[in-house]
Amino acid sequence: MRFALLPFIVFAFIALNVNAQDPGFRAAGAPTTSRQASQTGDVNKGAAVLTSMDVLDNNRPISAGDTISIRILEDRRDALQQMVAVTGEVQAPYVGLVNARGKTCRDLAYTIKKELEKNFFKNATVVIAIDKLNERTQMEEREVDLEFYVMFGFVAKQGKYDLPSNEDITISQAILRAGGFAQFANKQKVKIIRKTPQGNKSILVNVDGIMQQGDMERDIYIRKDDVIIVDELNWNF
Repeated sequence: MRFALLPFIVFAFIALNVNAQDPGFRAAGAPTTSRQASQTGDVNKGAAVLTSMDVLDNNRPISAGDTISIRILEDRRDALQQMVAVTGEVQAPYVGLVNARGKTCRDLAYTIKKELEKNFFKNATVVIAIDKLNERTQMEEREVDLEFYVMFGFVAKQGKYDLPSNEDITISQAILRAGGFAQFANKQKVKIIRKTPQGNKSILVNVDGIMQQGDMERDIYIRKDDVIIVDELNWNF
């Protein structure tokens, strides 16, 4: 029995010695911590996955505060990630400071490519990506994505209101969101100014009839950029 086990013991001993002599050896399934990952360049860099200048973005201009990544394929190094300085400059490998503000990723890549091919590379393939927008740009884009309507006149709270994308808002609901009618409001002639391809269109709605008499067929839906005006009640003596 002891002789039967001997070959297996010898094999295991040899395997352990070979692994111990290999500095790159790592047991299968060994976990990699986030700190180890960052040291090996395993981070979220958009340029790390790009392999052609043809696919680079040519629409969005780079702004100060954006985080971008730059990689030169012929250099065989990891993508260099950095934030665009307030002056609009970035540090390009081998080249030094380059103005990036106002340029698209493709524009900047070809600017750096031209400089690299003067002294460093016969042919340079430069890939660039915006990994993170600056906070101001993110906020502006969120505002662009939102839809609004505006409330003026005799309501409790005038102002600009979000138009939810996941639900419909009617004129009576819009009045309630504004805190209801103010004193002396003309509830029977609430005006909606709506943009149409033919120009602005004025719609009069008897909101009092909707709220007091349940005339729900007249409770029309609010659309993007509608302006709701609640006039003062005219007194005739």
